[in-house]
Formats: sequence, structure tokens, C-alpha cells
Amino acid sequence: MSSAAAQTTMKISISVAQNSHQGVAIDTFAREVEKRTAGRYKIQTFYSGALGGERESIESVQLGTQELTFTSTGPVPNFVPDARILDIPFLFRDKAHARAVLDGAIGQEMLAKFEPKGFKALAWGENGVRHMTNSKRTVTSPDDLKGLKMRTMENPVHVAAYKGFGIVTTPMAFPEVFTALQQGTVDGQENPLSVIMAAKFDQVQKHLSLTGHVYSPAIFLMSKGAFDKLSAADKTAFLEAAKEGAKVGRARVDEDDAKGVTELRSKGMTVVENVDKSKFIAALTPVNAEFEKQFGKANIDRIRAVK
Repeated sequence: MSSAAAQTTMKISISVAQNSHQGVAIDTFAREVEKRTAGRYKIQTFYSGALGGERESIESVQLGTQELTFTSTGPVPNFVPDARILDIPFLFRDKAHARAVLDGAIGQEMLAKFEPKGFKALAWGENGVRHMTNSKRTVTSPDDLKGLKMRTMENPVHVAAYKGFGIVTTPMAFPEVFTALQQGTVDGQENPLSVIMAAKFDQVQKHLSLTGHVYSPAIFLMSKGAFDKLSAADKTAFLEAAKEGAKVGRARVDEDDAKGVTELRSKGMTVVENVDKSKFIAALTPVNAEFEKQFGKANIDRIRAVK
């Protein structure tokens, strides 16, 4: 039997472009899997929603028709409701805090909650800190958001929070967003700088405000059936490869965050850097009371307390 015949091919997908923080994450993962399994496993990489949007790709992994996906947690609560807590606006102080939570006990407990739902969650990656863009007006305070029609992720926590700002929420899969902005179906959207740049939203959005309202994790998901078939050594190889991919993806997010404002300004966007976050936090007081009921104040406090 030739070595080629013994090779198992698996697919992994992202909904954004290859030249992005998510692209480098899955490219690194694919390379590492191949290296760590001496070429017995080959990972085929798909970009820009080629295999469908995030929700579809998670469904395919759950059904076992696709082995792997790397996705933001946007649609994840539809599959693993416990993960919703991570999407609370202003829950994390900054990226360092979020990474400490995800890499620590809380994040590891959360990964285990994917197993009963048909997934093996390999590692937390990063999508980044989300900011608002729109084609209508400069946004410096929550009042400026009232009545704006914004694309949101297919995520119940985000939708509830943005309604609290007076936004007209329009949940939509990511591959449809550029066209919706271009045609004026929606006025704006919110995403990390990495995504805004990779998706070239500067071509269809004039205004960017660094609201930093939500930290958006990403996650390597594998079909539990596919993972369970691996040998113990290969399971470790996949887990380690995912950690490497996550590390490289986070580094790219930091790089994009550092240069993003300058780059997007040079492409004609107006950028509001100094947003009064306390006003945005205050506007969400009623919604936050609802989240405390839903998720338990103790669980929220435990996340906030991580150093």
C-alpha cells in the first residue's frame, strides 16, 4: 500500500478571506496536522464561505459531512447555548483578559460542553474586538446608533444588546454582508478590524467607530465522530495543531489592530477613535440586568474576576 493511499483528507473552512487572521489560523493548523502526523492526514482549506456561512459549516461538522471548521462564536449559541455568556457586550476588559479566560479553567470547561452536541472543540482562537461601521453618520455615542439598520451575527445575545442601543437589527450570514451594504439593504455592520480589512468593507462603509463593544472569540470545531476515530497520538497532534493555529491567528489580530486605523483611514474611512465607552455601557443597563438573570450573576462575575 503506497503512502498516498494511506492518507486521509479532511476539510476545514472559514467564512472570511484567506488573507486574514482566520486564514493564517487554518493554514497553520493544516500545516501542523500534516507535520505532526507525518503526512497521514491532509487538511484541505476553504475560504470566503466557499462551503457556506458559519452557521452552515457548524451544521455540517455536527452532521459529520465536513470534518472541521474554524468559526467565530457568532452562531455557536444555536448549537451550544452555554457559550452565549461569552457574547455579552463589555464582558472582557481587553484581549488579554479574554485570552486569559478562554485559556484558563472557564474556557476549558466551555470546550467540554461541545461534546454532547456532536463536536470536539479543539481550541479557542480569536476573531477580535468588534467595532461599528456604517454608511450614514459618525457614531460617537449610543444615541447616534438609534434607527441605524445594522447587520448582526445570527446570535441572540448580540441581537438583544444591539436592540438596547436602538439599532434595527438584521441577522445575516457573513458571506451576504458585503452585497447588503453595497446595495443599502443595511446601513452598517460590526466586526473586528481584521474582518473589516479582509472583507474590504472600506469600499462600502464610510464611518468607523472604535466602540470595542464585544470581544469575539473563534473556535476550532471538529466532528466528534471524526475525532473519536483518531489514535491517541493523532488526537494530541490535532489538539496541538489547533493551539498553534490559534496562536498565529491571535498574533495577526494584534498586528491588524495595530495598523488597522491608519490603513482604513488611508482608504477613505472616517474613524472615531475616542468613543465614550461608559455611555455605551450605561445604555445597556436594562439589557445587562436581563443577562444576569439569564446567565447567573455569579457566572458573569467569575469571568470578570479573571486577572
